Order: sequence, then C-alpha cells, then structure tokens
Amino acid sequence: MVPLTEASSNSAIANGTLLKKLPSIKAPTIVMKLSTEFYQRLNTPFYRLLGGATALMLLYLTLVARAGDTAHWGMSLLFILAAGMLLWEKRQRLRFGAGSGSRLIGAVLISRVLWESCFLHADEYQTTLRLLPLIAALGVGLVASGFKGLNQYRQEFTILFFLGVPSILARFIADISPITAAFSATLLWLTGFDVTTTQEVYINLPGGSIQVYEGCSGMESMTYLLGIGVVCVNLFPVARMRQILLIGLAVLIGFIVNGIRVAVMAVLAAAQQQAAFEYWHEGDGSLIFGVTAIAVFALVFNLLSRAPTTE
Repeated sequence: MVPLTEASSNSAIANGTLLKKLPSIKAPTIVMKLSTEFYQRLNTPFYRLLGGATALMLLYLTLVARAGDTAHWGMSLLFILAAGMLLWEKRQRLRFGAGSGSRLIGAVLISRVLWESCFLHADEYQTTLRLLPLIAALGVGLVASGFKGLNQYRQEFTILFFLGVPSILARFIADISPITAAFSATLLWLTGFDVTTTQEVYINLPGGSIQVYEGCSGMESMTYLLGIGVVCVNLFPVARMRQILLIGLAVLIGFIVNGIRVAVMAVLAAAQQQAAFEYWHEGDGSLIFGVTAIAVFALVFNLLSRAPTTE
C-alpha cells in the first residue's frame, strides 16, 4: 500500500474538482446533431432530384432483371451510371424551380412509370419497359426544373434515349437478315468453307445449314453499340466530325462481330455440335460476343480520340 501524502491528497482533490467542472457529453445529443446536419445537407433540390431518379432507376433495373434480359440489364446499368456521372459533375450549376404545370406533368410521367412497374405485361418487355428510364428522367426533370430547365439535362436524356428507343425503332426498319447471311457466308467462303446461301437467309454447309432470322440479324447488337458510342462521346468529348465517325464505327463493329458469331454458329451446326451451338446462340457465348464488340469499340475509340486533329 502506498501512503497518501498531503501533496498527493491535494492533487486528487484538485483533479476531482476539475472533473466536476467538465461538462457532461451526452451521446444522444451528438447523434441528433449529426442527424440534423446530415438531413439539412441532403434536403436540397439536387439531392431530392438524385434520390428520386435513383429510386426510379432501381425500380427499372428490378423490372429488367425480372424479365430475365441479362444483356439489357448490364447495358442499362452502364448507361444509367454514365448519366449519373454527368449529373453529378454539373450539380453545382443546375437551376431548380418549376411551375405547377411542369410539376403536374412530371408527376403524371412518374406515376406512369410506377403504374407500368405494377402492371407490365410480358409482351411489353421489349417496348414499354425500354422506354421507362427516359420517361422517368423526363418526369423527375420536370418536377425539379420545369420545362425551361430541361435543356441542362440534355446529355442525360440523350444517353437514356439511346438506351431503349433505337431498339424499338429498329423493329420498323427493313429486316437486315439477308445482309447478315450474305456477310457471314462470305466470311466462311474466305476461310475456305464450301458454303452457299439459299432464299437469302439460309447458310448451307456440307454438314447442315442454319437460318438467319431477324433476332440474329445483328440489329440488337448494332443498337447497343450505337448507344455505347453516344455514351462515350458524351463522357469524353471529341471533335464533331470525329463523333460522327466514332458512332458510325460503333454500328459497323456491332454488325461485323455479330456476323462472325453467325458464321461460328453455322460451322457448329454443320458439325452437329448442338450443345456448343446453343451456348453461342442463347447461352453465355452470346454475351461474350457482346463484350467483345464493346472491347473492340473501346480500343478504336481510344485510338481515334488520341489521334491528332488536322486543321
């Protein structure tokens, strides 16, 4: 036991007095203060805009996942993230404020998205569902900034437009299946195969033949690459003529890569490799070709965007 001296006793008394004078810190008070500051920071027009748009886009992605369209789900996520990046970069420059008419129309558009999410039919997955991101963005933009402020979101609207609208419009364009069949047959002939085409859409090899129908024509791949091109020129601006060239090359790459895929499937069908045929037709192999097309375009974009411009 250590004896308590007078000096140590006085020091203990002083420390005790000092501790008594220190204000008590209440944890709930700090939590409430931080919560209030956090709420005040988020309770701004921009974060309300971002929160509403995020909720609607998550709802849309859930619907696409429910439809089982894995390829479009991945493309949708990419396009939405690109639009979100652009929106975040301009958050300090956005103008907010809308009249009652703009808010009413915006609320109607948002209500339409919510309605479709509850009562969407399977036969509308390839049409109405692909329009929902653009409709949702227009609705939120009208509520936040009105008609006069929509122009400041034109990049985001453009990206979401090319996410779904071109694939819908492509249904009304002439079927390019004969062109795809001719291109794939030419590739096979150039590589030494004894190949013929009949009725414009049948590719015939000695061991069997395949029919190139509209779903395999490459139009879907071309519209996806078209959208990827639009995303790239918005995220990484280049000269106007180079933008047009890059977008055109994106469409061409989509067609060529799909033509190679059709040629591979023709060889597999002729070799009676049914399992491999199904893999590259509707399995993960079809996604591999999609990723390959995007990678090729990314390489082309990188080379052309870095090339010096000529005056």
